[in-house]
Amino acid sequence: MGENYKNRKTIVIGHKNPDTDSICSAICYANLKRVLTGEDYQPGRAGHVNEETQFVLHYFGIEAPELVENVKTQVRDIEIRKTKGVKKNLSLKKAWNLMQEANVVTIPAVTDDGMLEGLITVGDIARSYMNVYDSSILSKANTQYENIVETLEGAMVVGGKNEYFNHGKVLIAAANPDMMEYYISKGDLVILGNRYESQLCAIEMEAACIIVCEGAAVSMTIKKLAQERGCTVMTTPYDTYTAARLVNQSIPISYFMTTEGLISFEEEDYIDDIKDVMASKRHRDFPILDKDGKYMGMISRRNLLGAKGKRLILVDHNEKTQAVEGMASAEILEIIDHHRLGTVETIAPVFFRNQPVGCTATIVYQMYQENKVKIEPKIAGLLCSAIISDTLLFRSPTCTESDKQAALTLSDIAGIQVEKYASSMFAAGSNLKGKTDAEIFYQDFKKFMVGKVSFGVGQISSLNAKELEELKGRMLPYMKKAREEHGMDMMFFMLTNILTESTELLCEGQGAKQMIAVAFRAEEEESGAEDHIVSLPGVVSRKKQLIPGIMLAVQE
Repeated sequence: MGENYKNRKTIVIGHKNPDTDSICSAICYANLKRVLTGEDYQPGRAGHVNEETQFVLHYFGIEAPELVENVKTQVRDIEIRKTKGVKKNLSLKKAWNLMQEANVVTIPAVTDDGMLEGLITVGDIARSYMNVYDSSILSKANTQYENIVETLEGAMVVGGKNEYFNHGKVLIAAANPDMMEYYISKGDLVILGNRYESQLCAIEMEAACIIVCEGAAVSMTIKKLAQERGCTVMTTPYDTYTAARLVNQSIPISYFMTTEGLISFEEEDYIDDIKDVMASKRHRDFPILDKDGKYMGMISRRNLLGAKGKRLILVDHNEKTQAVEGMASAEILEIIDHHRLGTVETIAPVFFRNQPVGCTATIVYQMYQENKVKIEPKIAGLLCSAIISDTLLFRSPTCTESDKQAALTLSDIAGIQVEKYASSMFAAGSNLKGKTDAEIFYQDFKKFMVGKVSFGVGQISSLNAKELEELKGRMLPYMKKAREEHGMDMMFFMLTNILTESTELLCEGQGAKQMIAVAFRAEEEESGAEDHIVSLPGVVSRKKQLIPGIMLAVQE
């Protein structure tokens, strides 16, 4: 296992259209897990940071978590084989040895600055032996003398290793010198024994290179003549038969490697997208490039079988409809939540903590206490803000004594005055100037399923009654559009006045308003736009008041 594979990071993430609790709990819980384990836990967010949360993060000088649009498994999540790249002038023999050592069937050729140039496979090398009957292939492949010396385990006697053999053919001088004249041409490479006459003849016929076999010594006269005539001389311990067999293994891999139409993937690619491509090709291995196109490693189809998804901890939700995209392929380790039990199915058992309190941050606070981890002022500020936000400063029926106690203790550590801070925070959150209908509608929106019935509920909480009144005219037409876009049965939007602790509920969808009126025994407001509005005094909580009411009504 690669080191980095064992210490994979875990993303701690809240629901889509995140609220302050979702963001703050993710940051604070990731921090707690890092302190306790020393491993890599990163907070993420599954959507845009709303104004209220932005105010909180800015106030305590903390950056928003990274946006995670989906958690489908990517190439970077699986183990990439770090097969080292080689230079394209590497000899076939050396490439073959590297393959045997590393137990791989494909080697990538890369440039000095790491760009992929080509791939050589065991099959390419086998084909080079079986199909090559061309005696001039060595020069066609522009083979460097250094490769030839290395392959023949020989020594250079005259000439430079860095020169190239790039003209003639390869032949063995087995005949008498008087016969040799007929078949040696200028620029050839001649493999011969220790016969002085043959060596002399080859040099006089302007051979480019002579290879003297069986480790025979080369006389001074021959060396001198070779130097004058520009003929390269090398010796090898092998006999002529073996040298002739081996010499083609000195051809550089660039001559046989595949360079056109290479199929490579990037580390950002999703496994689901590349599976089909891999299945349709005959190769076993595929190169992986980073975002700058530099070679990183190889993956094979086999790597995909053992692909482990991204590791996730879910906070402040446990329903599939609210979770980040692609969650089905991720590995969920923990769920920390305070909502009704929804539909997240996990493959393995998970650590699941769900308490009937007003805010996930309260549970996170308790976990800091239980593990005796000191809470820093910034962390305290985030946790306290989340509790104020979720419980509407203790006014919501979801608020418990634990929430209130936690918030007050945390406000001391953070050095904030709860009432004063809360009103700045709510004012920032309900600042709707310059926002589009969509931004307002999705600022705090969740989807639900009961049986076959699907519905969505958005909410804006404000201290400003006039502002809420103005929103009615904007939200009703938008909800109609949103319901059609999502293909949902019903849409609701809560305009919640924090001061009067009441909600005007906008209803969209067949029978939506009648259902609410019956469920909450509410006064239906008559005629006009009011066809879609129900007043719900005393209702401020989506989670504890509105959703249970709708669920019961739908089931009936």
